[in-house]
Amino acid sequence: MSASPELAPASRASRAWREALEMLASMRFAIALLTVICIASVIGTVVQQHQPYTNYANQFGPFWAELFGTLGLYSVYSAGWFLLILAFLVISTSLCIARNTPKIAQDLRTYKEHVREQALQAFHHKGQGVVAEPREAVLERVTALLQRNGWKARAQVRRDGEAVRGVMIAAKKGQANKLGYLAAHSAIVLVCVGGLLDGDLMVRAQMWLGGKSAYTGGGLVSEVPQQHWLGTDTAAFRGNLLVPEGSRSGVVILNQRDGVVLQPLPFDLELKRFIVDYYDTGMPKLFASEVVVHDRQTGQTREARIEVNKPLYHAGMAIYQSSFDDGGSRVTLQAYPMGRAGKRFQVTGTVGSSTELHDAGGQTLTLEFTGLRVINVENLGQTPNSATDVRKVNLVAGLQQHLGSGAPTSDKGLRNVGPSVTYKLRDASGQAREYHNYMLPVDLDGRRVFLAGVRDTPAESFRYLRIPADEADSLNGWMRLRDALHDPAARDRAVQRYVSQAVDPARPDLADQLRVSALRGLALFAGEEAVRAGDQPVGGLQAIADFMEANVPEADRARTSEVLIRILNGVLFELLQDSRAQAGLPPLPQDENTRAFMTQAVLSLSDEAYYPAPLLLELTDFEQVQASVFQVARAPGKYVVYLGCVLLIIGVFAMLYVRERRLWIWLEDAPDASGHTRVTTALSSTRHTLDTDREFDNLKQALLQAAAPEAR
Repeated sequence: MSASPELAPASRASRAWREALEMLASMRFAIALLTVICIASVIGTVVQQHQPYTNYANQFGPFWAELFGTLGLYSVYSAGWFLLILAFLVISTSLCIARNTPKIAQDLRTYKEHVREQALQAFHHKGQGVVAEPREAVLERVTALLQRNGWKARAQVRRDGEAVRGVMIAAKKGQANKLGYLAAHSAIVLVCVGGLLDGDLMVRAQMWLGGKSAYTGGGLVSEVPQQHWLGTDTAAFRGNLLVPEGSRSGVVILNQRDGVVLQPLPFDLELKRFIVDYYDTGMPKLFASEVVVHDRQTGQTREARIEVNKPLYHAGMAIYQSSFDDGGSRVTLQAYPMGRAGKRFQVTGTVGSSTELHDAGGQTLTLEFTGLRVINVENLGQTPNSATDVRKVNLVAGLQQHLGSGAPTSDKGLRNVGPSVTYKLRDASGQAREYHNYMLPVDLDGRRVFLAGVRDTPAESFRYLRIPADEADSLNGWMRLRDALHDPAARDRAVQRYVSQAVDPARPDLADQLRVSALRGLALFAGEEAVRAGDQPVGGLQAIADFMEANVPEADRARTSEVLIRILNGVLFELLQDSRAQAGLPPLPQDENTRAFMTQAVLSLSDEAYYPAPLLLELTDFEQVQASVFQVARAPGKYVVYLGCVLLIIGVFAMLYVRERRLWIWLEDAPDASGHTRVTTALSSTRHTLDTDREFDNLKQALLQAAAPEAR
């Protein structure tokens, strides 16, 4: 009696353990795990993996970026929950194999010859007839028939005492169907195990066991502390190796969720020459790297060429051509202050480095050189010339978009527009904007303009300020006009010249009115005067539009805007001529080229207020240094995956295209004691198909071929 209370908890625990094993080995549990893995794989494909957190914050917003980061969606395939699901899938499938393998093995060994002859009448495929042959002859003929058709058979002689009652022949065919079940399930286990081996698990295991941590700082690789370096015996890893032309490297960068770790290689990879070819659209057509492998252990060197889909294998590792990058090109920039004062100066730097600058207001800026592109193929399809005169600008409606894309898209006119430079200007608070400026002027709508792009976040597209090129294809003409616009003395001289040419000297009253209007309009356009007292000056054509909306009745705005823009256009032209005279240059003729330059110059000066940059940097010279980005992988699990794929193909084809069939033939003497044999046959199959019907009909016809029609 005392043992009962002690056995009850053990019995309940044993029952719970059996139920847990039953659930793990069930098909529904495995399908649920596969569904979750498929969903996670879709997320890992849609969301770019292992990107900087700022990119996700700009794309999804702070709340969702933080939530997705907590869920590990930025490194799905190395997330703990994903690896746990893979492990459970391996356990579930392994239990399923272990539970069904003995049954399948037993079924493969047995022929089921003990089936009762009366049970053959219950099968869907069945037949019976009397053959005019003795039982021994029929048995010999049936045995030969089954052997010819590839059946494996076993015969059982059944007796009633000493007398033979009959012979039961049991045959089977298509046993590979069950082997396909084992092969397919084993393939799932092998693929998952191979994925775990080649994933981030080995790197994390070495970090956990060796006390390593991810590195979040910057600087030179040689300055990274040892706690962020892995050993050379890491079983599996996959990372990036950047090698500039003419240099060598032997350290792979492995991206982790919270930083990077460094993986040293047993060899150095030297890049002798990087080759890239382009399509007409500007897309890269060919990546190739001519490299030299310097083995540290043997001291031997090996020259090779790496292309996309043509990796190099060395020391058990695969080196793939991944992409290309800048290897530290040297650039020279001309800086134009965009404030009210300041002198031009030159700045030099290397792509990937930074330097400190000071704007006209004394603010300290950090200039980060982020990229150099020597080839830029853009869509420069020509569109019909729109307004070529600033007097055609509708100021009442206003300008809705002040900075636009770099090229129109109404027609496909792909052309290489030359080099461009990308840089960031970061203020003292750490806020930065990114800029993209082309080195050469571009033909747009029949005008040659310099494109100066800006964007606030990497998630945005660049918006471009179009600056007209002068007669020497330079920025100097527009810059002189801009500097003169912000000079009160130059504005006074330009207004005086315009008034003296536009008004009859005999009408001094009109001259005074025109002078006041021209000075007011020029000051509004330059952003030196606000529309209303106490307001912030706006500048540009928007300031002129705001002024008319505040001071001119709606019925008179169209006529007044045309007059005011004509005056502004004339004064700005005189301002341009005065700036050239101050620089010792001859005046520009009043022809179509000058009018086109003035039209774009006025629009650019107006849009300048929406170009948020204390400095405009123009690329004047560069020395390109290219770098090749390789992906280095040590993947011992790939052979396990390959074996799993082979087994999966074999298993799927075996289960889909191989039908397991079992055939029973019962031979007994005819009841009329005529020496004939009564034949009863039946067939079972895993799938009922037309082929099964046809096969059984042929077998039945061959078995009963000596029977009379009425006997069949």
